[in-house]
Amino acid sequence: MQEAVSGAGSAKTSHRNTAGLISHASPHFAAAHLDGLMALYVHPSDGRAVELPVWERRSERVVDFVRCSYLGLDNHPSIIEGAIETVRRYGTLHWSCARTRLNFAVLGDLEDALSDLFGARVITYTTVLAANLSALPLIASGVLTAGKKPVMVFDRLAHATLAFNKPVVAEECEVRTIGHNDLQALEEICRQNDTVAYVCDGVYSMGGCAPIKELRELQDRYGLFLYIDDAHGISIFGERGEGFARSQMPDGLGDRTIIAASLGKGFGASGGMLMLATAFQEEIFRRFALAHAFSASINVAAIGAALASQSVHRTPELGVRQRALAEYISLFDELVPTAQSGSRLPIRTVVVGDELAAIGAARLVLDSGYYTSAIFFPTVAKGRAGLRICPTAGHMAAEVRAVAVAINRALKG
Repeated sequence: MQEAVSGAGSAKTSHRNTAGLISHASPHFAAAHLDGLMALYVHPSDGRAVELPVWERRSERVVDFVRCSYLGLDNHPSIIEGAIETVRRYGTLHWSCARTRLNFAVLGDLEDALSDLFGARVITYTTVLAANLSALPLIASGVLTAGKKPVMVFDRLAHATLAFNKPVVAEECEVRTIGHNDLQALEEICRQNDTVAYVCDGVYSMGGCAPIKELRELQDRYGLFLYIDDAHGISIFGERGEGFARSQMPDGLGDRTIIAASLGKGFGASGGMLMLATAFQEEIFRRFALAHAFSASINVAAIGAALASQSVHRTPELGVRQRALAEYISLFDELVPTAQSGSRLPIRTVVVGDELAAIGAARLVLDSGYYTSAIFFPTVAKGRAGLRICPTAGHMAAEVRAVAVAINRALKG
């Protein structure tokens, strides 16, 4: 949703245009649904495959390249068993209670284990969305920047769960949006303002990444506060799966960096988390973060799954899966050229351009037995529709080759 100036004679900035977004995108969503490409209800099969119902009493096996379980951990036997065993031990799935009141003891065990694993003070949330919703207003308040409200700068491609918060943040402080990875614009804002906070992704959901080294240099030079959503980078980078951003900060986060990450995706469980640096930050978040003070924790099954996953992260299996992922990404790059070719990041996007053509290409790939995402506005910019493909460590080389053949054939058709 693009920012626009609104109001006669007013310089007020509007950070949302939901009606306009719906008006433009609805025909393409309708076409994708009609072509059987969205909101599919399926049964799990072996490996990365699912059973897609075709009609009554008949289904077909489809290999999916949509799920973001980059290390293939979402059906790992020990993670599934961890979920089941913890539910049995606690005899409940969920407590309907704000976290400022009662918490499962095993949740404390999980947060302690994650804090040790990632070298930070970790607080868990039901989703990364809930973590972002909790964090950004607190940063905007100035409570984490010595009482000075920052200018909050959003990368133009920051994830929707970040950008959605702009109107709320704007009630507290000035909000600006700059071009993707535009370090020159960011530095100019830092030069002109005493306190600046930058909001970005670590690994972007449509490909690409934040320039962490350069952002840290701006932080050293100007005291820049960094909020990095590394949902797509966690587990796949770092000896302990610290993630794309955290693995580039060997000396620790410092008091002006917060990293949000997923307990799903590469981690293979469920939920979200924040990595904090100081006891003061942790106290503020545990008392005043919206999803902590006024909502419940992740459920017991998710806690058990995450505990099992963090144990896997401490074994050589993590490195084996990271290397398998890198191998399949490289194989895909050999077969299908994309703007991300040669990158270690796990997401590939094939630009088609026209929205209906992209939807048609995704349908042709699905007809070949492979499910990829048809992407179009508002997920990507208008006129930049295409396919999104997520190779994982759980795929087989033959499946990566086959989906590449299907994609190339669909693009020619």
